[in-house]
Amino acid sequence: MKYFIIAGEASGDLHGSNLIAGLIKTDPEAEIRCWGGDKMEKSGGRLLVHYRELAVMGIWEVLIRLGKIFKNLRICKQQVLDFNPDLVILIDYPGFNLRIAKYLKNYAINVYYYISPKVWAWKKSRIKKIKRYINRMYVIFPFEPEFFEKYAYRVHYFGNPLVETVEKGIKAAAKRPQFLARYGLADKPVISLLAGSREQEIRKILPVMAGMEKYYPDYQLLVAGISTVDPGVYERILVESSIKVIYDDTYSLLVNSDAALVTSGTATLETAIAGIPQVVCYRTSGLSYAVARMLVKIRFISLVNIIMDKEIVKELIQNDLNERRLASELNIILPGGRKREQMIANYSVLKKKLSGRGASERIAKDMYHSLKLVDNVN
Repeated sequence: MKYFIIAGEASGDLHGSNLIAGLIKTDPEAEIRCWGGDKMEKSGGRLLVHYRELAVMGIWEVLIRLGKIFKNLRICKQQVLDFNPDLVILIDYPGFNLRIAKYLKNYAINVYYYISPKVWAWKKSRIKKIKRYINRMYVIFPFEPEFFEKYAYRVHYFGNPLVETVEKGIKAAAKRPQFLARYGLADKPVISLLAGSREQEIRKILPVMAGMEKYYPDYQLLVAGISTVDPGVYERILVESSIKVIYDDTYSLLVNSDAALVTSGTATLETAIAGIPQVVCYRTSGLSYAVARMLVKIRFISLVNIIMDKEIVKELIQNDLNERRLASELNIILPGGRKREQMIANYSVLKKKLSGRGASERIAKDMYHSLKLVDNVN
């Protein structure tokens, strides 16, 4: 069968790559074209557009890039029609993907959504669009089936595939002697800085994270670098520090860390599954934050806290994200800190809730067989 997959950011690339591997295993004749990233391409998809051309964070940032966004929509629509796939799979990225879904409603193309837009947090109006334009929805958080049931919409949950991804990554990660030798590091304990995958968030958040170097001289701070980000972005921020950037080896960095400072997003969940105590950081433009406060109707921003429905990890948001607060919260999760062991214990409960081993392959099989069933009915 022919599949067209659309992911618009790094987390979508990660989930998309696992899904592609599952689809190829289930359907060896699969022909897959995609908008995504390096991971999706490596898994066997033919990459047409990289997510770095798409990723935008914040309401103001979207407004000033509307021309480019609409151009990308036109290109994507035409590529889908030219390819004429049996199935289009949309991965999160709702502002873009729901427009694609609406457009494809006029054509005889099946559209499945993998990883629901966070309609439980904001824009519940999108549920009507999902019900109207999406043939089948796959969710990855345990509370989502019950949420959608309230709106008379059936979704499919097979566990969270990130659990298996992180466990595989940890198993393959470099042990400490190898890790230190590979990157020419000192034999000192590590605090990892996961500053995000978008340039906008890195510029706003990494400077505060890097400020921890002067508070913790007995530790070495290391940035989880993303190769799709211009190296100059990191270099300009870290020019007066001794902090090194470790590119595309996040799991090796995490397993060799005593604690992590993490930009809100999928990385907070990865860090929790890896069992590394963390402080969650988030900062955006003043306008984007003001609008978000009016629209978002949830207590937490980190996936860890949202899934557990209580504060497991500390969230420092906007003006609360400053060096003094960050150092204070970091101190209590480092070895000997009063919140460290409780956080690690809560992580174990979180992993049980997610139950994600084999999820990507199960989802791929369900997509394939449900599609075959539709073809047989038709």
